[in-house]
Amino acid sequence: MFGKRVSEYLAFEKIWLFLIAAVGLVRLGVSLAGVPDRTAAWFSMNAVVWAGCLYYGAAVHTRGFGSYKQLLPLMIFATLTMQSIAVLGILLAIAGVPNVFAAPEFSFNVPSQWTHLLAHLTIGLVVPPLLLWAVSSIVLLVTKRVAKRPALA
Repeated sequence: MFGKRVSEYLAFEKIWLFLIAAVGLVRLGVSLAGVPDRTAAWFSMNAVVWAGCLYYGAAVHTRGFGSYKQLLPLMIFATLTMQSIAVLGILLAIAGVPNVFAAPEFSFNVPSQWTHLLAHLTIGLVVPPLLLWAVSSIVLLVTKRVAKRPALA
């Protein structure tokens, strides 16, 4: 994919993917344990994803990983990680186990959790990676102007 194997992308962003998954699973876990949704919301996968978006926008250049086209798969894998956990939470709610991922204040008050699930599996897999890619590309553009690329060994 864009001159690199999937395993190279996953290795490059493994810490970020782990942090996204860890925060999402903690959010789900504390919600299932009965912690109020407003408290569980402090464990935000979105915050981790946006922080990583900014970091990896610079890191692809400073660490010699690639350029703009390599950012898109990185953002896709981050989004897949985040959406997988959200989908798990929604599926648990559909099965009768309420949790923060299906709470009305975090699901745009959709009339059905099936609609909510469908939105995560369609819009949620297309829009976020493109938005993250656009922002990380701006970070990369700035980074290329101010930072030197490391010498290749």
